[in-house]
Formats: sequence, structure tokens, C-alpha cells
Amino acid sequence: MRLAAPVLAVAAVAFAPLAAACSSCGCTLSTDWSAQGYGAGQGFTMDLRFDYFDQDQLRSGRHRVDRGGIALPAGQEIQLRTINRNTTLTLDYSPRPEWGLTFVLPYFDRYHSTVPAGETDVSQSHSKSIGDLRLIGRYQGFGDGHSNVGVQVGLKFPTGSFGERFSSGTEAGEIIDRGLQPGTGTTDLLLGIYHHQALDRDWDYFGQAMLQLPLNMRDQFRPGAGLNLSTGVRYASFERVVPHVQINARIEARESGSNSDRPNSGATLVYLSPGASFAVSKRLSVYGFGQVPIYQRVNGLALEPRYSVSVGLRYAM
Repeated sequence: MRLAAPVLAVAAVAFAPLAAACSSCGCTLSTDWSAQGYGAGQGFTMDLRFDYFDQDQLRSGRHRVDRGGIALPAGQEIQLRTINRNTTLTLDYSPRPEWGLTFVLPYFDRYHSTVPAGETDVSQSHSKSIGDLRLIGRYQGFGDGHSNVGVQVGLKFPTGSFGERFSSGTEAGEIIDRGLQPGTGTTDLLLGIYHHQALDRDWDYFGQAMLQLPLNMRDQFRPGAGLNLSTGVRYASFERVVPHVQINARIEARESGSNSDRPNSGATLVYLSPGASFAVSKRLSVYGFGQVPIYQRVNGLALEPRYSVSVGLRYAM
């Protein structure tokens, strides 16, 4: 898909906010490349993306945990399920081809059920709220015309709620775990680097790394620092349809603070993400991706999904 329309560089990746290992699936997917391709352009671009993933598999270390073998009441919380239906709006402005600014705002629709420590009854919550706003600047004036290297610097602002509560069960009225809240309450520094290049007339590839560093503690909670790594290839010889495949990884440190769940936080997660984009017109593209785990290592007990689905549209103005 090489349409003569303004295109958005890799820096406009719509990073879904991360809230510990329990909700990191889908966060590393690079949908800017899937929708438009890497290239220098200028102007406004809008991306609207929906992610669905059902975290119903309890894991410890690199292995699945059989809940049937856990006698209740247990000495620790036994999570049952977390269903995520998340929407992310990304707005990008490039006054010049070599630099630009990206605004990312997520909205979370998250159902969670768990059996608290020492209990036998299920407690439930259902949060619907905006998450933490990201503002990311980029410069991509490197390269030789056949490749493109760029850097990213940004901040995540504490716009999301971190006071959501259980709605039923023995924990009704109590605040849910900070790792499950729409926002972390902290301001985070974002630092990234990316590179993409045409391998030949038909094939392109990209590589990207983004580091997220919390700058403060809020209400006795500091999320773990995280590193996102992504690489992928695409086949661009078809007129409108562009197949893609990515490998996405997330490495996250443990939470800290008296309101953290430090023993059950932190993870290393790797996903395989096949998908495709379709050029509806010179300005409008739609895309879809599936994502399956190929490596999972979590600390303590954590819920992870068996797969995730992402769909979206991108419009270049």
C-alpha cells in the first residue's frame, strides 16, 4: 500500500496504558505502521483503536495454575477473570516531516472478579473511565533517504482515576487493586527510539523500543518501570491490502509502595501479532490484528489472556 497521502511515522504508536502484568496484553502493538506505513509526512492524523482481551488464565512463573487445586478460603487473593474492552484515541500533528507531536487518550471498560484472601465469595468490579493521557514528541531527521531513525520523548500525565471500587461481594465499597485502576496516579517519563527501512521493493521492516519511567509515588503507590520492544515486517506489493506480522515484548519491574501488590507484579511477556491493513481511500485506512502469547513469565499469581484482538481506523487530514 503506497498511496500518495500524508503518512504518519512510527512515533505515533498508540500505546495503551499499562497497569502491571495483569493488563499488558495489547499494549505493545504498533498500529501506526499497520495503518499507514512508515514515512515522512506532515499534517493531522487521527487513529481510533479498540482492543479486546479476556484475562481468564491464572499463571505463576511460566506456568498455568489450576484453580481447581486451590482450596478456599486461601491465604492469598485468587483472581478469577478480567475482561478488557478498551478504546484509544490518538491525534498526531506533524508541522514538518521530520518532527511531530502525538496525543494519546485511552478509555477503559474493565470487568474484574476475584476471591479475596480468607474468603470464599466472589467480589466484582466494573470500571468505565478515561485513563492516563500521553503526550509524545518525536524527531526523525536521521537516515539517508532509504531508512528512517527517530527518537521520542514524552510524558504520561495522571488523568485517569485510581479510586475505583468493588461493586459487589465481601469487598463491595473497597478500592480495587492499583494495578487494575484506569490510571496510575503518577507522572511518567517516556523515552523511545525507532528505525524502519525498505528491505526491497516489496518488503519493509521496523524496530522500536520505548522506556516508561515513573517519576513519583502517589498515594503510596509507584508502578514498575517498563520497557516495550517491537519488531515487524510487512508485504507492500498489493494495491490496497498490506499483510503484517510483529513480535511485541513487554518487560516490567515490580510495583512499590504500601498500596502496591508487589509480590504479584512485574512480568516478561512476548506476543506474536499477525494482521493486515486495508486502504479504503488515500486518506482512510482500517486495520485488524490478533495477538497470541509465545512467552509469559509473571511474578506471583497473575491473570493473563489466551489471545487479544485489535481493530481500528486511521484518517489522514
